[in-house]
Amino acid sequence: MYYSVENMDYWYEIHGEGIPVVLFHGFTGSSATWQTLTGQDLFDVKFITIDLPGHGRTKGIAKTMNACCTDLHQLFQELGLKKFFLAGYSMGGRTALSYAIKYPETIQGLLLESASPGLQVESERKARAEHDQLLAERIEEEGVEAFIDYWENIALFSSQKKLPLDKQEEIRKERLLHTAEGLASSLRGMGTGAQASNWDKLNELHFPVLLLAGSLDTKFVKLNESMLQRLPNAVLEVCQGAGHAIHVEKPQIFNELLVAFAKSYTS
Repeated sequence: MYYSVENMDYWYEIHGEGIPVVLFHGFTGSSATWQTLTGQDLFDVKFITIDLPGHGRTKGIAKTMNACCTDLHQLFQELGLKKFFLAGYSMGGRTALSYAIKYPETIQGLLLESASPGLQVESERKARAEHDQLLAERIEEEGVEAFIDYWENIALFSSQKKLPLDKQEEIRKERLLHTAEGLASSLRGMGTGAQASNWDKLNELHFPVLLLAGSLDTKFVKLNESMLQRLPNAVLEVCQGAGHAIHVEKPQIFNELLVAFAKSYTS
């Protein structure tokens, strides 16, 4: 289904009935990445998946992170979601954290998978923004397939090479469905370099937070250990044998952790 606001048409899907859990995918992903959750009606959970700007079926040029969160809040109000659980992976985790900081009164609990609060140092943000701009230009010049050839071989996703070949092909097909314009606009509008740092706001979040990181993803394990020290009500789970995309590499473990988290904080 589509929800239109200003110059954006957001694609969202609703699966199941029960505790409301909203899911945000990562860069080059879409609602399809959550199919091991949404494809079965076993959890007594209502999953709401959204294709973020520049991704999947959502139409329109990606905005800033802040503007995207404003749009999403309007969508959630339209859906009657007064208080809900929010989960996000990687880019979607940064989006989920940004949304939770902007609208904390709506959050029952927050799950962040392989996510960060952004870059703390201004010079690092500037360098990352320049890097993301070059990457966006590369996508526009070379096309989506050439970019995905590069993207699926970066070190961050090396552990996915151990997945069954049919699963690797499934992930590749999902990535190839995107447009060059969409992915480039996502990097420029919602990339790590374009986002303000949220590190100093973590101590303001008093709702339950579950941090997830894969043991093979050592950079994000360290990041999440630092986040844990600043969040007043957080737990960190390090998933053994998983890399960056825990929900893809260890779906059963991820699903159990997410559902148990939502149910444990539902009155």
